[in-house]
Amino acid sequence: MEFQKEIAKRRTFGIISHPDAGKTTLTEKLLLFGGAIQEAGAVKSNKIKKSATSDFMEIERQRGISVATSVLAFIYKDKKINILDTPGHKDFAEDTFRTLTAVDSVIVVIDVAKGVEEQTEKLVEVCRMRNIPMIVFINKLDREGKDAFDLLDEVEQKLGLSVTPLSFPIGMGYDFKGIYNIYEKNINLFSGNSKKNIEETIAFDNLDNPELEEIIGANAAEELRGNLELVDGVYPDFDKEAYLKGELQPVFFGSALNNFGVRELLDCFVDIAPSPRPKKAEERLVKADEKDFSGFVFKIHANMDPKHRDRLAFVKIVSGTFERNTPYLHVRQGKKLKFSSPNAFFAEKKEIVDISYPGDIVGLHDTGNFKIGDTLTSGEELHYKGIPSFSPEHFRYINNADPMKAKQLYKGIDQLMDEGVAQLFTLEMNGRKVIGTVGALQYEVIQYRLEHEYGAKCTYENFPVHKACWVEAEDENNDEFQEFKRVKQKFLATDKRGQLVFLADSPFSLQMTQQKYPSVKLHYTSEFE
Repeated sequence: MEFQKEIAKRRTFGIISHPDAGKTTLTEKLLLFGGAIQEAGAVKSNKIKKSATSDFMEIERQRGISVATSVLAFIYKDKKINILDTPGHKDFAEDTFRTLTAVDSVIVVIDVAKGVEEQTEKLVEVCRMRNIPMIVFINKLDREGKDAFDLLDEVEQKLGLSVTPLSFPIGMGYDFKGIYNIYEKNINLFSGNSKKNIEETIAFDNLDNPELEEIIGANAAEELRGNLELVDGVYPDFDKEAYLKGELQPVFFGSALNNFGVRELLDCFVDIAPSPRPKKAEERLVKADEKDFSGFVFKIHANMDPKHRDRLAFVKIVSGTFERNTPYLHVRQGKKLKFSSPNAFFAEKKEIVDISYPGDIVGLHDTGNFKIGDTLTSGEELHYKGIPSFSPEHFRYINNADPMKAKQLYKGIDQLMDEGVAQLFTLEMNGRKVIGTVGALQYEVIQYRLEHEYGAKCTYENFPVHKACWVEAEDENNDEFQEFKRVKQKFLATDKRGQLVFLADSPFSLQMTQQKYPSVKLHYTSEFE
């Protein structure tokens, strides 16, 4: 009974958006309401000396962007909320795709002035493929932006969602007066200097009440009544079932920086968001309330604490309970492991937990046992699906800049690649190491972290490659495959798991290779085994 209750209390979700739409700021403000931090730090402003709790890597503090997914947890209205804050920057999209395998629902943040941007479209598409329930938060209402109805149309058309507003703005930018909460039928007034405190709300069950004019002025009141009538006529009523199936998306308006409209979002979220959902393994569908434990690694982070060379594997618990000092089966290695100090997170703060429930994220200290996509269970052989590597778009040779530190360099590269920061290819011909990444910014992150965490320096050299393709041969012994290996020798490499990879130098050579060697299949992703 207790177990069922714990599951029903959990809400695990990710926040996704285009860079700069205000995702990290929103995360901070949610924590503020959860009573988890006393003063929220914005990513941009220099006035607030505190930097955001969720950005704990030095390079993120310097750039004002989030590059690693962080895990934050707090209790609000007796529900345990786990937030996975993901990087919005497209160079780190892979990290975000992986994180989406570990969430039960998603909040999509959209900038009121810029509307729907490209990165948002890609991420929402992934959520749609998996039918993840989504809530949309339209941010930065204290600035001039697009008309609310135009934005709702844009969200429907560009993201392919069907929306229903659960709150509606009164004015915008300079004329921004507040928000009418359709879900709770009350008005929240905006004073503009609410940096720290939390606004009062005024209940309005009846919009014909003459007091409305006194509070927000006659014009605004008339406009609000007209808008709400329109909302009523155009958009469907909110239906929780449709939302949970991923068929209907509620929309909230607010300004995360000014702490405005965030409580409404959180109250409704706690009320309607799903508790941990079942997850598909290759073998079967696993439900949260099964008594046997199972979970999977969706992220590995080296050196969470620079003073101790440790790696943490982030495990999402899918079913059963995870208990400290209990042996669990590491499915890929086929051996049992036990963990004496599993961590629960609160941004930089970690604490050791004795027991965790489905929906929770646990950090396990790792000495090199884990890879992304690994499964841990009470004994059953399960393989959770859907965390592939993508073909990188940028390639560079990596060279050792300090011959005395060769060992540190290789250890550093090794650990960073396990984290999934980038992919390492070793050329068949001369054994040179090539690093492939989804975005160019990752090279800076690798260089920076190698130097500051491993004491190793590296330099890069350009390596002109168009695409990396994983090679699958119908028959490894046939003449065609052998000829392919001989002719293309200088374009062949192996990845970290020893799979053969073809590095095509142009779209043309890729096409010619496919025509000339029909029995050799080339893939753009490698599903993790």
